[in-house]
Amino acid sequence: MQLVLATHNAHKVHEVGQILQARIPHLTLAGYHGPEPIEDGDTFAENALIKARAAFAFTGLPAIADDSGIAVEVLGGAP
Repeated sequence: MQLVLATHNAHKVHEVGQILQARIPHLTLAGYHGPEPIEDGDTFAENALIKARAAFAFTGLPAIADDSGIAVEVLGGAP
């Protein structure tokens, strides 16, 4: 089974691949080498979904993504 991790970060692909392959031995995790999508979601979850959908649209393979950052209370929760 092949799965795309929607990131251009090879180190992240390696780390997540090790975690997943320990639980799903037949899994091959690939990085995403397509264009950067516009992350205009209002939440980290929405931006992760944007990235996963872009990777799927570009590769035709199932894709997962994450999005993270910091939210600052004094800025009203903005990153």
